[in-house]
Amino acid sequence: MSTIQTDFDRIALVSPDGSLHNHHYSDFLLRQLHTNCQAALDIGCGKGEFSRRLAERSSRVLALDLSPEMIRIARANSAPESNIEFQLADVMTYDLPAEGFDCIASIATLHHLPLPEIFGKMKAALKPGGVLLILDLFEPRGMVDALLNPLAVFVSVILRLIHHGRIRSSREARAAWAVHEHHDLYPTMNQVRKLCTEILPGARIKKHLLWRYSVIWRKNR
Repeated sequence: MSTIQTDFDRIALVSPDGSLHNHHYSDFLLRQLHTNCQAALDIGCGKGEFSRRLAERSSRVLALDLSPEMIRIARANSAPESNIEFQLADVMTYDLPAEGFDCIASIATLHHLPLPEIFGKMKAALKPGGVLLILDLFEPRGMVDALLNPLAVFVSVILRLIHHGRIRSSREARAAWAVHEHHDLYPTMNQVRKLCTEILPGARIKKHLLWRYSVIWRKNR
């Protein structure tokens, strides 16, 4: 985890648009959220972009991240938001309250963690009737994923042009992400589906174009 922390401290300083692909699916995730959300948890909050969106729909948000630089920037960018608490923490050792949250969200973080353990921990921390929102990366497999990859690259370029006015990130950002990618391991969709069947029965699992999958799960009352 110290390696991951170092990677993201570096990324925080050189990659202002590092979450562009994740932002593309924010509205989709937020549509799954109940209107009466009191307490929300954002695991791996980064610079707090999704935490701030959650704060618009929740009475209070607890946002955790392992990177001191990410937390520093998140706090600075979220100063007007009085209902977000950013904490520097490793979620695997953080003491989450049992059935403490109406919503638990995690975006592009879980592939850094042991999936069976973190799925179980999130499940235990979710209130009955609460919703779990996961967006993460998967390992492409098979002909369909290979055929979709050029389309995903094209859409990625278009998004970058629309939002940032350029085709590529800065040289520093590309270098930082390249180092981090050497430390990444992604589950296959079959592995995700198997885990959900075992731990989150009834979860809605969807594969998205930009190398991501989502899991939406509501805990029975």
